[in-house]
Amino acid sequence: MLQKDSLFRRNDSFFRSTPPLPPAPATGATTASAVAEPAKPPLDKADERKEAKLIVGPDIKMKGVEVTDCDTLVVEGRIEATLDSRVLQIAQNGMFCGTVAVDTAEIHGRLEGELTVRKQLTIHATGKVTGKIRYAKIKVEEGAELAGEISMMERGPQGVLVKRTGT
Repeated sequence: MLQKDSLFRRNDSFFRSTPPLPPAPATGATTASAVAEPAKPPLDKADERKEAKLIVGPDIKMKGVEVTDCDTLVVEGRIEATLDSRVLQIAQNGMFCGTVAVDTAEIHGRLEGELTVRKQLTIHATGKVTGKIRYAKIKVEEGAELAGEISMMERGPQGVLVKRTGT
């Protein structure tokens, strides 16, 4: 017969294990001749921040979402959302429907809606983009599909991207 205590008792030694000590520095002479490293200045919070990356997996469907504070969005499934980010990557089987404003976009799958790319838009051979598209630079591989209202953005007097009018 099993005893409850031994079956459900938490092994605290797992949680209390101390990390291994770093190896001792190799010294050729005495420790008095060791040179101290200069102190590093403390990092501010902006330097400490890791990249915020969201991956929508291949079997995931998201609807009615506003994605904020995301550096990189990778879409392998389907997402209907509003996005303002640095990077958008849509995998070959991925689909994004909605409004997007990003620095760079790399499209292998489908995007439908309003797309504003402040730097570089790349549509690969398997990519299909439809809707209202604005970009600073564009690269379209042979076989890709691009349809809708398409316009190039230009740099204004202070280097700000503005929508090109006319032709």
